[in-house]
Amino acid sequence: MLYLASWESSLLRLAGTLLSRRGRNASLLVLIFHRVLQERDPLLPNEPDARQFGALVDLIAGNFNILPLREAADRLRRGALPSRAICITFDDGYANNCTVALPILAARRVPATVFVAPGFLNGKRMFNDTILETIRRAPEAIDLTPEGLSPVDFSQGATRLEIWEKLVGKLKYLEPVERLRRVEALAERLGVTPPTDLMMTDDQVRTLHRSGIEIGAHTMTHPILTRVDAETALREMSDSRRRLEELTGAPVRSFAYPNGRPKQDYDHTHVGLAREAGFDLALTTAWGAATIDSDMLQIPRVAPWDATGLKYGARLANAYRQRQYETV
Repeated sequence: MLYLASWESSLLRLAGTLLSRRGRNASLLVLIFHRVLQERDPLLPNEPDARQFGALVDLIAGNFNILPLREAADRLRRGALPSRAICITFDDGYANNCTVALPILAARRVPATVFVAPGFLNGKRMFNDTILETIRRAPEAIDLTPEGLSPVDFSQGATRLEIWEKLVGKLKYLEPVERLRRVEALAERLGVTPPTDLMMTDDQVRTLHRSGIEIGAHTMTHPILTRVDAETALREMSDSRRRLEELTGAPVRSFAYPNGRPKQDYDHTHVGLAREAGFDLALTTAWGAATIDSDMLQIPRVAPWDATGLKYGARLANAYRQRQYETV
């Protein structure tokens, strides 16, 4: 249970204060989420459901200082952060960010930023979700030799989660057009029509914005930037910013690198392209805490998880110590 006794909360706040510090010596944690499910999904075991997410937000709000991302970044630059500063972010633009997560955040008046890949809005899917929903609906016995795997019979012990993860690993780093062709061919070959309501609509993006959620950009179609040329990478960044500004009527100056691992998923070229595309804040998935000396175009994020509130809180507090994180 993500619940803390009063003495546990006191201990956590003390540890967080000592480890995170404040002012010019402060460090900032940025949490990363993707989905908040209405109910548990055995194929998405690491994604919280509504009950878990609500308990998690309560734990964070009760023991840390949750700030809007851009305010936190500005205060970090100026050396004016409070201790235990933390932000909440989501990547990709799943519909449940609006239908499930937003009511939980709004009820607690907790700020968040959602990084949206607008090329998937209004009924389109990310490649990994096409694979997931295809494998979810696939027959018991399937031939995956065209994808570089052996034939699979789910009645003989292989799990759908295991096969989904293997397929994502096989296809993730393909060139985006080829990746899309391969996953669509897989769905067609297995006779599956995946759902078209996984990602947000234009109206749901506007709803988030009107509710006070910051909208950030995440490229148009979520390519691994190191797998496309610089012209394509810049276009993906710039077009996503412009499209989201059209939708919200507000400036979009925050960006999250797709996949986000330094050197593997983006490099120094893409940091420069992010600046050229008009962003002054960009987030990675390197694990660690940002400090006043951090590159504002390479802010790290963390995604701890644990079964108990005290262990989860301890992981968060300890993450403030990791101030030397990977960059390009």
